[in-house]
Amino acid sequence: MEQFRQIGEVLGSLNALMVLQDDIVINQRQCCLLLDIFSLGFNTVAEEIRQNLKLEEKHTKWRALEQPLRELFRVFKEGEMYVRNCMSNKEWWGKVINFHQNKDCVEFHIHNLFCYFPAVIEAIETAGEISGLDPSEMDRRRVVFSRKYDREWNDPKLFQWRFGKQYLVPRDITSRFEHSWREDRWNLVEALQEKRKSKSGEIGKTEKRLADFLLKKLTGLEQFNGKLFPSSILLNSKDYQLRRRLGGGGQYKEIQWLGDSFVLRHFFGDLEPLNEEISTLLSLCHSNILQYLCGFYDEERKECSLVMELMHKDLKSYMKENCGPRRRYLFSVPVVIDIMLQIARGMEYLHANEIFHGDLNPMNILLKERSHTEGYFHAKVSGFGLTSVKTQSFTRASSRPTTPDPVIWYAPEVLAEMEKHLKDTTAAPRSKFTHKADVYSFAMVCFELITGKVPFEDSHLQGDKMAKNIRAGERPLFPFPSPKYLVSLIKRCWHSEPSERPTFSSVCRILRYIKKFLVVNPYQGHIQIQTPLVDCWDLEARFLRKFSLESGGSHAESVTQIPFQLYSYKIAEKEKMSPEEFREGKSETGDSVSESVSVVEDPMTTTTMPTYTKSLCLDAISEYSESDARSVYSEAPMKKISALKKSNDIAKLRRNSNAGLRSSGSSPVKPRSTPKVSSSPLSPFVRSSSKARKETRLASSTMSPLSHGRRRHLSGPASDSELT
Repeated sequence: MEQFRQIGEVLGSLNALMVLQDDIVINQRQCCLLLDIFSLGFNTVAEEIRQNLKLEEKHTKWRALEQPLRELFRVFKEGEMYVRNCMSNKEWWGKVINFHQNKDCVEFHIHNLFCYFPAVIEAIETAGEISGLDPSEMDRRRVVFSRKYDREWNDPKLFQWRFGKQYLVPRDITSRFEHSWREDRWNLVEALQEKRKSKSGEIGKTEKRLADFLLKKLTGLEQFNGKLFPSSILLNSKDYQLRRRLGGGGQYKEIQWLGDSFVLRHFFGDLEPLNEEISTLLSLCHSNILQYLCGFYDEERKECSLVMELMHKDLKSYMKENCGPRRRYLFSVPVVIDIMLQIARGMEYLHANEIFHGDLNPMNILLKERSHTEGYFHAKVSGFGLTSVKTQSFTRASSRPTTPDPVIWYAPEVLAEMEKHLKDTTAAPRSKFTHKADVYSFAMVCFELITGKVPFEDSHLQGDKMAKNIRAGERPLFPFPSPKYLVSLIKRCWHSEPSERPTFSSVCRILRYIKKFLVVNPYQGHIQIQTPLVDCWDLEARFLRKFSLESGGSHAESVTQIPFQLYSYKIAEKEKMSPEEFREGKSETGDSVSESVSVVEDPMTTTTMPTYTKSLCLDAISEYSESDARSVYSEAPMKKISALKKSNDIAKLRRNSNAGLRSSGSSPVKPRSTPKVSSSPLSPFVRSSSKARKETRLASSTMSPLSHGRRRHLSGPASDSELT
């Protein structure tokens, strides 16, 4: 309850801040969207607690809610800091450069909310199953929760219609994800036009030229065509200052400009061959890739300058500074999974735009500590694009003795192609820039994240010998203990056969499921015990079989699908753990015949389903059209046919068993003849069910040669030892 109170305090602070929402010039609509979805989330949790839990049990039966609500509080707190940054009184031009195409509202904050909110709902359901003292009420509540995960609802549109509000994806909210960002861009365009029309005393010549540049970028005029603005706009600014040089072969520098800090990437060369690539880099926008903000070019010196956002450190430097003999494991398991998910999401976005990295390694993973979130980082993928320039700088940097051998990050097929082209050192191998090669490199980065060790650092082989061993199938060894679910994921990603490696979309879905699992089952330091009961790859395979086509459209649409993907995983998890519940046939009256019921089981000991266990969705489904109803009940005929076959098998089994009893002369009971099956589509199921119950009574009677202590609990013909 304390965590829920803290969430309410953050929401109250947000409401107080948004009283002045009309004064927000940058990302106003996205701030309003964040407040609305946070308010919906808080009210949904409050309603779920009110309906399923009791206040007097908060110290005894609410423990399952502590960790999910703690993570939800962290998401709310980070969202509050985002709104404060948008409302801050920093230099206006610096804020425009940083936020003019920022999508962190949806891609970072709402994404994190969708990852944790299903865990909160499931935790409330878990606590609700044991809430109260009335056993019948507890059983009724369990049935209601189990019916929620019926396979009939495993459809994106039906899920949004039935559970959209509960999982924060109603249509009135999701429709604003893309519209809010577009409206903020239009409002910024109007603000820039007003700035440009202002008097010369209010705005300088440099600011007017910068406004022209941003207007062309935001409105899409000329699509740049590689025509970057003159470097004088950058160098002639009053507060432009070079602070220090960064890594990357001298290409990167930290600068002070427009009241904020940025990274400047500069290189020399002809701009014309790079026009299209630079235009693409400036158009990319995602919370987990390093953002290219603007670009300038000096015609005389042939010098190009690209302004990027500033991060704190790269992953390699951070681990080198903080790891040691006494601190090998730098990050906790939840933090490792969070960083892995952010890297995978950045690569998923790049691959969706047909951009391949080719050099994914810890030096190209940049980190920034997240405010008010101890131990967690904001991770971004860098080093992509401008391959010709990157190859030159990487060659100079790799000559340093402290740089690891780059072959440890390359996939086997890349190393094989590099060996074939040893004579041509200028041409980069084509297999280096593929989906599967990036997935392999991602696995090696994850290995270093988990273990704190550089892959193959204990090996005495280097260079060509190391490359041959990697091509032969050698991989680094995980220390004990290591999380089994992460080891399985990484081993699949560095598979020798490229076709066996997953896509980054699959990796993201699996990591979100693991992330939710760790929240529902809090980390207690026992890595081996804390393992999902169902194989993650089995859940992903079931998901891909049902939804084989990857969702297209904009990247914001994929964020709206996260609650459904976790819900679909939950259904697959229940089917895998309790297959008999999903295979049982259901009659029109709600009776069921389960495969687990023995043919000689006492009917008095079998529990019958109460009347309230009928589908809770019948009224809702009846509102659909006839065609929709057929699609919802498409599996019902198969259930009836399977139940009919099951009852016929039971009758056949009884005939064989009775025949054996007559031959031995030990049973005075005459076998009953099998009734004829009616041609009606409903009557066979009811008759076969009643016949199965009659045969069960016959087998369990006192005249049966099978005593009470030797009753069989498995289906199949009776053995000779049981009949003697």
